[in-house]
Amino acid sequence: MTEETVDPARHAEKMKKKQAARAKIMANKTDRKGLVIVHTGTGKGKTTAALGMICRSLGHGYKVALIQFIKGAMQTAEKVVFDKFPEQMEMRPMGEGFTWDTQDRERDIAKAREAWEAAKARILDPDWKLVVLDELNIVLRYDYLPVEEVIEVLKQKPEDSHVVITGRNAPQELMDFADLVTEMTMVKHPFRSGIKAQPGIEF
Repeated sequence: MTEETVDPARHAEKMKKKQAARAKIMANKTDRKGLVIVHTGTGKGKTTAALGMICRSLGHGYKVALIQFIKGAMQTAEKVVFDKFPEQMEMRPMGEGFTWDTQDRERDIAKAREAWEAAKARILDPDWKLVVLDELNIVLRYDYLPVEEVIEVLKQKPEDSHVVITGRNAPQELMDFADLVTEMTMVKHPFRSGIKAQPGIEF
């Protein structure tokens, strides 16, 4: 059926019913709380989605911290942007690159602990309304930090602040604790066709 053959009156009636159903659903959604959000899965877009939330929070005038656990060995365009908001935004790339590049487990653990201590301070500080822990799931996967410790800190966060955790292979305990979990599924990726990471898309 094409757009030209849709009966306008029938369409309007259908949308009216959807509107009423939506209003009924929304009527009992009155609570507000700070969320623990997990972006995981094999698909591209976990960090990108978190960066979008950062932009929204900056637009609302909130203070935001971005702690990067693995990344840090390369300059990214988002840092150029976030540096323009020095009163609101703190971006701390505290990693040294992918684990297969560093090849030093003890140093990786030490760097993860250093980043986690910085993250904890910001999670527990009510001034920071959004704290993004980029690639923390990777750290947890390799047992650089105990997931139990992370969850215990998340339990203590201020009621109205949000924490976003990204990275593949999120542990089940973290997903069970979180308020919102999104799994990015890879359907197709240009890397498999020989196309490397590009400015404006990956960094």
